[in-house]
Formats: sequence, structure tokens, C-alpha cells
Amino acid sequence: MKKEKSCGAIVSRTTETGREILLIRHVNGGHWAFPKGHVEKDETEEQTALREILEETGLTVTLDTGFRTVVTYSPKPGVMKDVVYFAAETNGGAAQMQIEEVSDMRWVDLSDTDTYITYENDRSIIAQYRKYMETK
Repeated sequence: MKKEKSCGAIVSRTTETGREILLIRHVNGGHWAFPKGHVEKDETEEQTALREILEETGLTVTLDTGFRTVVTYSPKPGVMKDVVYFAAETNGGAAQMQIEEVSDMRWVDLSDTDTYITYENDRSIIAQYRKYMETK
């Protein structure tokens, strides 16, 4: 069984109306989820998440590693993949999609994310995120 690892984050911003989450539509599969990507060489999980968010969205963020959750699934036969997600807050950059990997990108009110998110395991991550944010 081959092992793969990706890292990303639930990227948020605070507006006058509340917290918004950045969702991206992946070119590969067309599903709505969070920015993430494969760990390269000697990168830490945090470095991978920061790099992938910048590459896919054009945004710089501050990671909150107090929130860390892992999803494991099999994207294809013979492969098991771990995806590590952190929480993150935008702190700069201009939102710009990486057209090779992202077909759409939008800010969605935290309460509306389940309307967009494609996969159940991603809905469970956002549920964990909501609980975490209630403690902050």
C-alpha cells in the first residue's frame, strides 16, 4: 500500500457579518473543499499548508496549529492518503486562483459551508472547526 500525505487549511476571514470560509473547486474532480496539496521533500506540515494555500489562492495566511485534524482515505486502489488540516486566517495577498488546479473560488459564510462542500469527510472537518472556534 502506497502512502501519500497532503496538508492544507480551513482559511477564514472576519467580516462585518461574521466569519467566512474560503472554498475552492478543484479542477481534478470538480469538488468543493479546502486548499491543500502534497508534502514536498523535507517540508513540515505547516510549510506545506502555507505553500499550497499561497499557490492555489494567492493568499497569505497565519496558521492556527491549535486546530489540527487528519482525514485518511483511499483516492485510488493501492493508495492511502492522509490529509492534515489546520485553521488559518488571511493576512494578505490578492485572491487569485491557480487555474491549473482551481476552477472556482469563493468566500462562504461559515453557516452556509455545508451547502457547497462536496464530501462528507470535509463536512465533518468544518463541524470540528466550528466547535474549535467556539472555544476561542
